Amino acid sequence: MITAGIDMGAKFIKVVILKDGVIQGKAIAATGFDPAASASKCFDQAVKESGVDVSSIDHITSTGAGRKVAPNINSDITDVGAAAKGVVHLLKDIRTVIDVGAEEGRGIKIETDGKVVDFAVNEKCAAGAGAFAEAMSRALEVSLEEFGRLSLKSDKTIPMNAQCAVFAESEVVSLVHAKTPKHDIARAVHDAIASRIVSMVRRVGITKEVALVGGVSHNPGFVDALSRGLETNVFVPENPEYIGALGAAIVAGERIQ
Repeated sequence: MITAGIDMGAKFIKVVILKDGVIQGKAIAATGFDPAASASKCFDQAVKESGVDVSSIDHITSTGAGRKVAPNINSDITDVGAAAKGVVHLLKDIRTVIDVGAEEGRGIKIETDGKVVDFAVNEKCAAGAGAFAEAMSRALEVSLEEFGRLSLKSDKTIPMNAQCAVFAESEVVSLVHAKTPKHDIARAVHDAIASRIVSMVRRVGITKEVALVGGVSHNPGFVDALSRGLETNVFVPENPEYIGALGAAIVAGERIQ
């Protein structure tokens, strides 16, 4: 059985091709101004890498913010449902999933089969998502990758009170003018993002085993801040940005059956 999952994210599109539950190919591309066209190109890249014939794909399921406009799909599933399925496929013991992308964060409580028990979404505040970290890294004139690493060099706690990314940037500028070291500012920003995510996840309940997925999972400063905020280890699976697409491909297989 061959299936495909397309994750139509706000910033990036991800595609996974599965054959009997094993990843055969994957691809990622910027969403751009024409998400459908970007998804088609990304899908073709994943199919080429997989080595399968496109006509042999039995079912295609989409997920993500733009899942309804994904091309050539047979079905779709919510971001929450796809993330839950993808995580359980790789990490059987996980019961709490945190999914943080460019525009929003999600906290998900799941059962052993990946069924969603409860979830919460932080979709109205950019200060709890990856876009906030990107904006703050620009304010400090460092790359996003360096911004994450800088945070790990600090052991200071500097509270950020702003509830909006726009006002938070003003706080960062004030800290810069006060000659605050960049690594201390970086930690303060990551702590602020993590604080909002932790508050959201507590609404659905936190188990000992927590998995973090989504593009922000690649940011070591955020992973560290989240672990401290939750007071538990946070597991980051391999290729965390593909978890939604993987989950969608798994759901595609279930829908065939």
